Amino acid sequence: MSSAKDPPAVPRWFRWFGVYTRTIEGLAGVSMAIILAVMIAQVVARYLFSGSLIWAEELCRYLLLWQTFLLLGVAYQRGEFVMLDVLPYMLGPRARLILKCVTAVPILIFLVVIVDQGFDYASRFDRQKIPALDFIWSSLTGNNAGVSVTWVYVSVPVGAALLALHVTADLVVSVLRHRALDDRMPPVTDIEGQL
Repeated sequence: MSSAKDPPAVPRWFRWFGVYTRTIEGLAGVSMAIILAVMIAQVVARYLFSGSLIWAEELCRYLLLWQTFLLLGVAYQRGEFVMLDVLPYMLGPRARLILKCVTAVPILIFLVVIVDQGFDYASRFDRQKIPALDFIWSSLTGNNAGVSVTWVYVSVPVGAALLALHVTADLVVSVLRHRALDDRMPPVTDIEGQL
């Protein structure tokens, strides 16, 4: 039995959410390292060899786009979105939970629409290929890579789906905390501290 001072046990799914968050952060770090390496190579090629890597800007743009949409949920989880939080702090715990649930409904509806329409929109470009990857691959192998630009456009619905996952997890944790009447259960923003 735990004493009144011990924090409650963290649910198993909460720990998996932490693993997922660290994985996304790791992917973001790798993509940023690739962007940095490509941009340094571009600067060196331009200023030392008076040449240019014609694919560098396009590759970096696509990586940055994916990085942005993958990290939307993590930014939400950490409370890094711009928000007006005066009203919630003026409310009691129950009213704060109700406000959070009411505001989450239109957010989740919007994200579902973005996911649905985003995949539909991305599927319209399956015949269009990414020129930068074709150029790189054909330079190495002599054949075109044939990677569809759909993979670029699909970053939007994937990011929206991950953000919806974070919003839902935040709601579930808030409801569990309220039901337990225990503010000691860590909020979603403190996942790393609980693992």
